[in-house]
Amino acid sequence: MSHWYEEAAPEADEDMRAAAIARQNSLTKPRGALGRLEHVAVQMSAIQRTLEPHANKALIAVFAGDHGVTTEDISAYPQTVTSEMVRNFANGGAAISVLAKSMGVDFTVVNVGTVYALEDLPNVQDLRVGAGTQNMCVTEAMSLEQCEEALAVGRDIIDQAGDIDVFIGGEMGIGNSTAAAALAVAHTRLSATAMVGRGTGISDQVLAKKAAVVTRAMSRHLPHMKNGVEVLRRIGGYEINALAGAYIRAAQRGIVVLVDGYICTAAAISAVKINPSIRPWLFFSHCSAEPGHSRLLNKLEAEPLLQLDMRLGEGTGAALALPIMQAACRLQIEMASFEQAGVSRGND
Repeated sequence: MSHWYEEAAPEADEDMRAAAIARQNSLTKPRGALGRLEHVAVQMSAIQRTLEPHANKALIAVFAGDHGVTTEDISAYPQTVTSEMVRNFANGGAAISVLAKSMGVDFTVVNVGTVYALEDLPNVQDLRVGAGTQNMCVTEAMSLEQCEEALAVGRDIIDQAGDIDVFIGGEMGIGNSTAAAALAVAHTRLSATAMVGRGTGISDQVLAKKAAVVTRAMSRHLPHMKNGVEVLRRIGGYEINALAGAYIRAAQRGIVVLVDGYICTAAAISAVKINPSIRPWLFFSHCSAEPGHSRLLNKLEAEPLLQLDMRLGEGTGAALALPIMQAACRLQIEMASFEQAGVSRGND
C-alpha cells in the first residue's frame, strides 16, 4: 500500500537549469562573481521551471513537542520550558517571533505534542498527537499510528498554507537535540560522540551522559530500523516528525524549503530517507554551532548559506537566510545583461 508521503515531488528541469546558467553568464558581472547566490538562483530556476525564480511569500511554522528521553537528565532546562516557550512565541517574545514580524512573514505555532496541555493561545494551533513521546532508551518513541499522525500534521500545515513560495520550519522541544543526534547517528552511522552537542548549554558531564543515552537508544533500535518511517517512529519526536511531513508535502506541492539548524536538518534527512525525490527542493540556511550539524550537511551534500555560530533553533537561521534567497532571485531577474547595458564583455 502506498502512502501520501511516498508520492514523488516534481523533478528539476535540466534544460531550464542550463538556461539559467546561461542567463547568469550573460549578466554584467564576471562569471561566477556572485558565488553561492548564483547557485541558489539556478537551482530555483530548475525546480520552479522558470528563468524568474521567486521566493516572495513565505510561511514560518514552529512545531512544538516534548520528549520522554528528558527523564535521562540530558537537558539544562526542565520539560515545562517547552510549553512556556509556546506561550512566548504566541506573545511575540521569542527570537523567531521578532524575526517573522520584522520581515513581514506569515507565522504560526503548532503544538504537536507538549506534555502539558495549553490554553487557547493566539496564533497557536493545538494539534497534539500525544503528551510527549516515550523514552527512546526504554521503548519506541511512539506508535506507528502516532508517527503517521505527526507526519500528517506537517502535511496539513502545508496544505492549509495557501499560495506560498517558501516554507520555513522551526521547532521547540526540550530534549529534541538528543532525538536529533540519534536520528543523525541512524542516518550517517557515525558515533554518538560525533553527533551530540551542548543543545541548551549542558556541562561536560551531561554531554557525556547525552552521548551514552544516544548510544543506548541506538543499540536498542538500530536492528529494527527497516525504513525511514520506522526510524522516526522509534527515535523521532512529534515536532520532528511533523517537520519531516511538512518538508515532504512542500516539495510535493512545488514549494521551496529553507531548512533551519541541526534539529530541522535531522528532520530533513529523515524526510529524504522516506522520499528521496524531495531533495532538490531543500535549501539549507546555515551551519549551526552543534558539532553534528556539519556532518549531517555533509551527508546530504548540502552547502549552507550562512555560518553565524547560532544554535537557537526555532527557525531563526532559516528566517535570516530568506532575504539572501530573495536577493539571489532578484539579481538573476533584474540585473542587466552585457548587451542590454552596452557593457563590453571580458574574455571569460
